[in-house]
Order: sequence, then structure tokens, then C-alpha cells
Amino acid sequence: MEMRLELVLLPVADVDRAKAFYEQQAGFRVDVDHRAGSDFRVVQLTPPGSACSVSFGVGISSEAPGSVRGLHLVVTDIVAARDELVGRGVAVGEVRHIAGGEWASGPHPERGDYNSFADFADPDGNTWVLQERGHVR
Repeated sequence: MEMRLELVLLPVADVDRAKAFYEQQAGFRVDVDHRAGSDFRVVQLTPPGSACSVSFGVGISSEAPGSVRGLHLVVTDIVAARDELVGRGVAVGEVRHIAGGEWASGPHPERGDYNSFADFADPDGNTWVLQERGHVR
């Protein structure tokens, strides 16, 4: 039996602001923007290359805006991914890795899978982690 995660709900305060952030700054593709009256709107976007999308809107979640933490975006080159996001106006933290049980600046020296990270948040405070896997030198 297969189970594929295909959609994650994000609680946001302002749907248009969130849509602009994810589309224009994070570079996600808009798949759906549907309204059914003033009490229901769903926006679905997909990160480049991902099989899983995010969705937010009006009337689809009762969670507090900004309450989702630590969603991971896996990238093959964390430095390039960070640079692209920063170039689009996203405030991304520095790339870091664990060395000797403590955080150290920069990507993992060997660029090993799952060892380099950088964080950012959307305008509501939902947080994301870039994580490197499959880096080719």
C-alpha cells in the first residue's frame, strides 16, 4: 500500500498576501484559486519539483495563522536555493550544519545528505526549513 502526502494546509491571516509571498517570492506555482461565496476560498500552490502542495484560504482551517512549524523543502544545492530565495526577497537564515554537536556556519563540509539547513518564514510566521540532499560536486 502506498501513502503519498499531497497537500498540507497552512493557516494564514491574509490570503492575498500569502498567495503573493508563495508565488512571487518563494516561487511556488499556483494550481488553484477558487472562491465559492464570501465564506470559502481555497488557494493551492506547489513548490518547484514537488509532488506535495500547500493550501490556504477562507473557511478551510481553524488553526491560528502562523502555527505551522518546520515544513521541509529538500534541495540539491542549499547555497543556490538560499541565494535564489534571498534574491526574490525572502529573509532566509544563514546556511548551517551540525559539527561536534553544535551548529556551525555554512554547508556541511562534505555536503552529506540531510546535514545542511537554512530557515525562513512566510508573512504569518509559518516556518520552513531548507535541507540539502543529493548534492553533486
